[in-house]
Amino acid sequence: MSSLKKFIAEFIGTFVLVFFACGTAAVLGCKTNSPDVAYLATALAFGLVIVAMAYSIGNISGCHINPAVSVAMLISGKMTVSDFAGYIVSQFAGAIAGAAALMGVIGKDMGLGQNGLYNNDIVASLVIEIILTFVFVIAILGVTSKIENGAVAGIVIGLTLTLVHIFGIYFTGTSVNPARSFGPALFIGGDALANVWVFIVAPLVGGALAAVVYKFLSSNNK
Repeated sequence: MSSLKKFIAEFIGTFVLVFFACGTAAVLGCKTNSPDVAYLATALAFGLVIVAMAYSIGNISGCHINPAVSVAMLISGKMTVSDFAGYIVSQFAGAIAGAAALMGVIGKDMGLGQNGLYNNDIVASLVIEIILTFVFVIAILGVTSKIENGAVAGIVIGLTLTLVHIFGIYFTGTSVNPARSFGPALFIGGDALANVWVFIVAPLVGGALAAVVYKFLSSNNK
C-alpha cells in the first residue's frame, strides 16, 4: 500500500471525525456541564465515526485519524518516521478541512465542538486528558495486537472512544486527539485557540505513555 494512499485515507478519516462528531456536539448543543441526551449522543457520535472509519479505511491506513495514536504506533515500532510525519500532516489537514466545512454549513455561533479547560485549570485539564488518552490508546494497542481480533477491533475501539467521551465531556469536552481539537479551535479563535496547546500536548503524552506501558506489559508474554 503506497504511503500516499495512507495519507489520503487519514485525511478523509479525520475530516469525517470532525465534521460529523464535532458537528453533532455543535448541532445538538452539547454542554460540558449539563449531561443530557445531547451529551450522550455526542459521545456516541465520536464512537460511531471510529467504527465506520475503521471498517472503511482501516485496511488502508490502520485508521489512526489521531496523532496520539500515530505517536503510540511510532514508539511501538509499527510505523516509519516518514509515514508518521505524513500521517500527522494528513490528520491536521483533514481536521482543518472538516472544521471549515462544518463552519460553512452551520456557521460558528453554535461552536464547532471545540474543547475547553476544566474550571480554567490547565493542570487539571492536562491530567484529565492524559488519563483519557492513555485508556483509549492502550485499548487500541491491545485489541490490534492480535490478528484474530481484526473483525471486532473497530467496534472495541469505537466503544472505548465512546466511554472516554461519556466520562470526559463534562471536564474538557474530551479531546484525546490533537488534530480534532486544533481544527475547530483554529476557526473559533479566542480561548479555544489560546488553550488548544493543552489538547495537543496532553493527548500526545497520554499516547506515548500508553505505548511505553503496553510495550512493557506485553513483553512478558512473548
